[in-house]
Amino acid sequence: MSRGPAITAMPPPRNIWDAVTPMRLLGELSETRYWMYLLLLPSALLITAIVLFPTVYGFQLSFTEMRLNRPAGNGAFVGLKHYERMLGDPIFWLSLRNTAVWVTVSIVIEFLVGLIAALALNRNLPGSKVFAVLILIPYFLPNVVAGNMWALMLDARVGVINDLMVKLGMLTEYKAWFADPTTAMAAAIFIEAWHSFPFFTLLIMAGLKGIPADLYKAADIDGAGAFAQLRLITLPMLRTIIAAAVILRVIGLVNSPDLLLILTQGGPGRSTQVLSLYAFESAYSEFNFGYAGALSTVMFVLLMLFAWAYIRLSKVNQD
Repeated sequence: MSRGPAITAMPPPRNIWDAVTPMRLLGELSETRYWMYLLLLPSALLITAIVLFPTVYGFQLSFTEMRLNRPAGNGAFVGLKHYERMLGDPIFWLSLRNTAVWVTVSIVIEFLVGLIAALALNRNLPGSKVFAVLILIPYFLPNVVAGNMWALMLDARVGVINDLMVKLGMLTEYKAWFADPTTAMAAAIFIEAWHSFPFFTLLIMAGLKGIPADLYKAADIDGAGAFAQLRLITLPMLRTIIAAAVILRVIGLVNSPDLLLILTQGGPGRSTQVLSLYAFESAYSEFNFGYAGALSTVMFVLLMLFAWAYIRLSKVNQD
């Protein structure tokens, strides 16, 4: 009886490096819990390079002397010198107060207008899609374009809004809205709210689509009116979305001085001076990057405290 050809075993690797190949290592690694960390490594490196390093460097800068127009002593550790100066700086306290007014009033107006717009568009009335596009147009405009456009329309010499208000009898003469300390902040807040309320509209509309219609039907059967349904169903169901939107907008308003820089440059008489604009001027007008770093650090701490307190008070984390 003939036997088939003998099966010969593969010879063992001559050394350990013959058995270790990149593909084999990746295959073995993908079966372990360390594979997740390997996939996250590129993103972690990118975040470290773009976000973490500049943030840490900004903190370090707040404890050093760095003035480009005075090279002597640059880079020296000065401890809490900039923070001590901040406590006795009247412009800092004025900027802090203006920042609170700028952020609070803007957020309230943007939220209320965004909520009303979202509720109206969610009813799917005839022409709602056209109005949805028109409502979103302001948000698509860059801040530079929106600021310059409104600055021209509110101009005291050729502004179309002044012209209309004079013809309608609302004003007796053209008004320099951004040159009057009593109206400059209000005009800037109006423009900011007009530009950014679609942000709330978008997020609230997305949240409204996720609320079951059965809840409203049950509320109708129980005799709840529109305002009762808004208070008992809509707003509680949108709590997480509203909290996220408010926090994001507060961060954006505190950190972005571009609109005020275009409209008022902090004037008149620092009536529209906010912390971000003060930090910008300290860095790029006075070239005092150490003090600007201290102002930025204070803004960072205030934003972190606000986010923590708002989440605790809104009880979002208890859902």
